[in-house]
Amino acid sequence: MRRGIYIGRFQPFHNGHMELLRHVMKTYAPGELLIGIGSAQVSHTLDNPFTAGERFEMVEAVLRAEQVQNCRIVPIPDLDRHALWVSHVVSLVPPFEQAYSSDPLTKMLFSEAGYETPDLPMFNRGMYEGKEIRRRILAKESWEDLIPTPVRKILEEIQGVERLRLLAGSKEAVRLDPNDRH
Repeated sequence: MRRGIYIGRFQPFHNGHMELLRHVMKTYAPGELLIGIGSAQVSHTLDNPFTAGERFEMVEAVLRAEQVQNCRIVPIPDLDRHALWVSHVVSLVPPFEQAYSSDPLTKMLFSEAGYETPDLPMFNRGMYEGKEIRRRILAKESWEDLIPTPVRKILEEIQGVERLRLLAGSKEAVRLDPNDRH
């Protein structure tokens, strides 16, 4: 069976992620798509406010609402050693042939390891970015229409907006990184 892996942090899962997922499923039609939740060990910071479990639930709820059945979600903790990262991912998931990501470093690492890394379109990149959504939440600007309805419901349940605002006021909060591409 042909299989691909789509890796992102999904902080939170937004409409751009969903459009990319639809594009991959339609254009490359893997028999199964693995969805790797990157930086799975990180949470409760401004750049990574949600836990791997919360992000898992976000992705799962959207897949269920969209009636997508040939996907498996896999949390992937960081290794912080780029030369070993692809083999780390490979050790955590079933075999795959293609790797999909909008992150240039991720694409480069998989390409260097011999995996197909198709170029992917960006769907309204300036607006559909986790960083932009988090910024809008903190600025009390409109953000709800940038994420799928199931994700909004989960953010309400886990008090995600309140968590993000609390983190922004915390002395220990990690400030939003201007170089963050996710």
